[in-house]
Amino acid sequence: MAANPANLAVEALSPAQAAAELERLAAEIARHDRLYHHDDAPEIGDAAYDRLRRRNDSIEARFPDLVRPDSPGLRVGAAPSEAFAKVTHSRPMLSLGNAFGDDEVREFVERVRRFLGLGEGETIDLVAEPKIDGASAALRYEQGRFVLGATRGDGQTGEDITANLRRVHEVPPELTGDGVPDVIEVRGEVYMPLADFEALNQARAAAGEPLYANPRNSCAGSLRQLDARITASRNLHFFAYAWGEVSPPFGGSHKDALDRLAAWGFRVNPRTELCGGVEQALAVYAKLAAERASLGYDIDGVVYKVDRLDWQQRLGTVSRAPRWAIAHKFPAERATTTLLAIEIQVGRTGALTPVARLQPVTVGGVVVSNATLHNEDEIARKDIRVGDTVVVQRAGDVIPQVVEVVKEKRPKGAKAYVFPHECPVCGSRAAREEGEAVWRCSGGLVCPAQAVERLRHFVSRDAFDIEGLGEKQIAAFWADGLIRNPADIFRLEARQGDEPIAKREGWGEKSAENLFKAIEERRHIALDRFVYALGIRHVGETTARLLARTYGSWERFEGQMRAAKDRDSEAYRELIDIDGIGPKMADTIVDFFAEPHNVEVVEELARETAPADFETPQGATPLAGKTVVFTGTMAAMTRAEAKARAEALGAKVAGSVSSKTDFVVAGADAGAKAAKARELGVETLSEAEWLEFLGAG
Repeated sequence: MAANPANLAVEALSPAQAAAELERLAAEIARHDRLYHHDDAPEIGDAAYDRLRRRNDSIEARFPDLVRPDSPGLRVGAAPSEAFAKVTHSRPMLSLGNAFGDDEVREFVERVRRFLGLGEGETIDLVAEPKIDGASAALRYEQGRFVLGATRGDGQTGEDITANLRRVHEVPPELTGDGVPDVIEVRGEVYMPLADFEALNQARAAAGEPLYANPRNSCAGSLRQLDARITASRNLHFFAYAWGEVSPPFGGSHKDALDRLAAWGFRVNPRTELCGGVEQALAVYAKLAAERASLGYDIDGVVYKVDRLDWQQRLGTVSRAPRWAIAHKFPAERATTTLLAIEIQVGRTGALTPVARLQPVTVGGVVVSNATLHNEDEIARKDIRVGDTVVVQRAGDVIPQVVEVVKEKRPKGAKAYVFPHECPVCGSRAAREEGEAVWRCSGGLVCPAQAVERLRHFVSRDAFDIEGLGEKQIAAFWADGLIRNPADIFRLEARQGDEPIAKREGWGEKSAENLFKAIEERRHIALDRFVYALGIRHVGETTARLLARTYGSWERFEGQMRAAKDRDSEAYRELIDIDGIGPKMADTIVDFFAEPHNVEVVEELARETAPADFETPQGATPLAGKTVVFTGTMAAMTRAEAKARAEALGAKVAGSVSSKTDFVVAGADAGAKAAKARELGVETLSEAEWLEFLGAG
């Protein structure tokens, strides 16, 4: 059997294996993002999560052509809850890249130097600040008054928790001092001091209530209370560390800007230091690591930020994170426990995922009892057996991973784990394709686990988002034959039969009425949500949006996908030419529409619903929606900076010239691409003309 890509070093991966690994990592990281940011119920530790992201980033760096539209590097957090009103951030709330050693921090500084084209002798000042392990929040002030507070959410859209944030210490209701902007959005971290966390758990224990796992979870839960009085009772605090929208800009450096925030009434962490270069910053890290236990609140590392704001602006962002900042994480914590059992879970794509059930153990103040074992090869590589004493690891506040087995404590007779070759739910044969890490059930819609999971995906928050139709309801309706495919959802009221839903256990007239109303409201849905809801393998939210933007309407998309069954057709070439759609993904999409059963399901669904045509937002810049190709050497900025600026203004930067290219920017020594542009009649701009076009020349 071919080697599992998950067990191979990045340098040893073939392109096919790398594509399989990126698929696995995208799905796994997306799941953990939802658990952490939305459900406040993470299942793996920070260190394990960080390793997944680092492996994904390393593979993408080695195989840039395989970067997926649903790459974890393009996401921040998870979608906001429906329990609160949604708030669209005026500027995205980004996450941070991570470093796990001094050399990685030094490399971060060198990347900054290369991007900006700085000489070796020029010092890059950094601001080093403790990385608070709490909950991010954005506070909007207008005319000096606090008017809106929101969670990070998915980075683009958060939850309106204004009433709760008014109860947080160090969130000033009004700003004082000189130079307060008319509008400013201040960002920072809400946290619960360790002493208050311990007091809260003591009170809950005395009342016979379950204990909170750690300060971060109790803080996040306190901020998302529907009753603000509960939030007020939790003694939460706030450190300001950044800003979003601001009018007009303030400060010439990051440290100066933090000092201004402090002067206006915000609390800025007193352990924040301005460092004259990377070695001073690393010294701050060492000092904070040594004094971590005495701070009175949880931190899980140190954040370094380039101090000069003009450099921050030039550096910009890449995918989900700014280029001008990085988080230097502390090492993980470990403990030992007993592996009680290995159970298999079946997902909507038929993937069989092994889960370790552990004797509950406290690791860094958190009681953990299970961990994902990833796949068959991971179990074999570590030789994990039921009954083993295992080392588990966590960093921060989440359930750990199994690091290794303590083999000298292995009980006599412990047998090697045999991975099942049939589905534990439906009994269908399980298969493992060459180059893949997982076994998959072949039962398809015959398998209850897959059928129910696919329907759950269909009604999930980022798909059709039907309120009142969750996991429990989907499973019950499927078991009773009321819902077998997505179109049945829109016929549910008519399919009730002799036992109306209102008469079922747990239902009533009002709840049934609300469900049918929610279903009716989703007959009209955005095209990208519709495509995502179909559950096509490899097609996540980002890819669905890309496809919707490219094809514009459901009719054109479906027609072109059917026509693309002929791999020599213009329709297939159009699909392959989309930046971000590789051959493997394209084939998966085309194969979906080539399967008669899928076509039948989709046609039924289209008769019941009306996906809206995709509307391209009208950008405020002349580059919005344009495709740009850079060639030759730039003088005023590096190629990376030129690309970043174009993307920030809404352009799509391509690597090759075609008839769909809007502009080619030709620097010194431009070669074949410039010639190709002339051949196709594509407008070519010199670097000076390009800067003038941007209004920067």
